[in-house]
Amino acid sequence: MLIALAPVIDLVLLTTTAVHLHAGADAEWAHSLAVVYIGFSIVYGPRIVRWADIRFSHRFADGPAPTRLRGTDYTVACWKDVARTLLATTISALVLFSLIWLVGNAAQTAALERWYLILITICGIEVIWAVSCTRSGPAPHAERRSRITTTQPTSGRGNPHREESGAEFERPLRPCCRM
Repeated sequence: MLIALAPVIDLVLLTTTAVHLHAGADAEWAHSLAVVYIGFSIVYGPRIVRWADIRFSHRFADGPAPTRLRGTDYTVACWKDVARTLLATTISALVLFSLIWLVGNAAQTAALERWYLILITICGIEVIWAVSCTRSGPAPHAERRSRITTTQPTSGRGNPHREESGAEFERPLRPCCRM
């Protein structure tokens, strides 16, 4: 029920911020944070709710375990997050612009104008993360594990699980890092 009221809460927050600034209050970091929160809650809100529902269901209601993205799926998810973040920062920038225009006093809204640089920084960090997660080389570890194996002889190694026939077994390579 409370989650269904999230858009109403966003609207109340926006209205309260606009009325406070329009009444003559100097813009502070809290006003800017409210605007950025609104942009990100519009874009990321449903995704965060799904994320929490899956984990709550798994922990308390015997639901399926959350799946962990790896390899190409993780890279695609990172680039989708870039698009979401660009949308969220665009919404935030438009709301910031609207508040600055509504107030109409540059000295009063100087703190709001500084947040454009913060929004650009957020986008830059998101792009850097996505680029760092993009794999152009060999296949990710999860995919390689099933293809690449080493063959090790079992005779003479002191392995208690070895077959007496001297047959060899295959053991998958250990990944150097996990994602």
